[in-house]
Amino acid sequence: MPARPPAALREQLLDADTMVADILKLVRCESPSEDHAAIARSADLVDEVGARYLGRRAERILIDGVAHLRWRFGDSSRVLVLGHHDTVWPIGSLLSNPAQVRDGRLTGPGCFDMKAGIVMALHALAALASTEGITLLITGDEEPGSTTSRPLIEAEARRHSAALILEASGPGGALKTERKGVSHYVVNVLGRAAHAGLEPERGVNATIELAHQVLAVAEMNSPELGTTVTPTRTEAGSTSNTVPAAASFTVDVRTSSLAEQRRVHRELSALTPRLDGAIIEIVGGPAHPPLTRSSSAALFERINRIAADTTTGTLAGIAVGGASDGNFTAGVGTPTLDGLGAVGGGAHAEDEHVIVAELVPRTLLLAALLDELRYEKETSW
Repeated sequence: MPARPPAALREQLLDADTMVADILKLVRCESPSEDHAAIARSADLVDEVGARYLGRRAERILIDGVAHLRWRFGDSSRVLVLGHHDTVWPIGSLLSNPAQVRDGRLTGPGCFDMKAGIVMALHALAALASTEGITLLITGDEEPGSTTSRPLIEAEARRHSAALILEASGPGGALKTERKGVSHYVVNVLGRAAHAGLEPERGVNATIELAHQVLAVAEMNSPELGTTVTPTRTEAGSTSNTVPAAASFTVDVRTSSLAEQRRVHRELSALTPRLDGAIIEIVGGPAHPPLTRSSSAALFERINRIAADTTTGTLAGIAVGGASDGNFTAGVGTPTLDGLGAVGGGAHAEDEHVIVAELVPRTLLLAALLDELRYEKETSW
């Protein structure tokens, strides 16, 4: 086992002022996902703060230039604690949105999503008498879809009996007990150019073909099953007097079940041209499997049994359309509970904030859940 922090330090671990200072430090180290140098600086800082509370440096994992951090404690694999240190905010965002505390709210780019969650995880782990059986994984590319970290996340999830995701909470501190699966597609249409005034009949109009396909894709919606199939961005044509030779549109798909995700994929892949001479190419597919209620139910029940014995009170569970790394852990069959991070709001928006008064109670609840799960067999929950 790693050396524990000195007693004087442990006494400060669940102090709100200490947690706030740590969060502000991480927020002030800007870390947009696409800037690998910034992600490396952020990883250095998270590692430094983590070593202070966990007694040792993390294992640094570099994949395609993106820095991820992993702490493994002991030989058993009971609970995976998962977060990310990248944000959607470009370098310089601190100038207009400074990291500060005012009227009980901590603000700054990435504070809610999800640097506060990282600090909560570190403080919760440090407060335990033992971290045996726990793995903490902090990745560096969650926001663009975990393009390098997904295999790492899935491999770790398969090794563990439960996954706790420190993403920001839902409204009022609600846990995220369901997340929709996400698929992304580009439908490319090839036609044939011709002069729009002299001989349009010689062309194959890619814009008209695109219109047919957009309507066909929209018909794949099934709101009663929690499925949305939404054509989004479109492009077509080259000049105003030319029959368009090419067009394309993107499709955003959100589904509550794996069966629906597969159904939409089959139907999109089976699209056929309506115009003679047109060609259709489908690019893309499922990106995140759904996190279903069945994956989170036992863990949600467990944390609410713990919460009922504290001043926190029971927590609500909500279904959300956005995806997280919790989709990946649930997708490989690991029971997953998401939204365990900070209480606040404004993720990805100018009013992003963390409610300071909720930091300590929320972290105590996380620590209590970790302490129980690392001892118990999966069949008991």
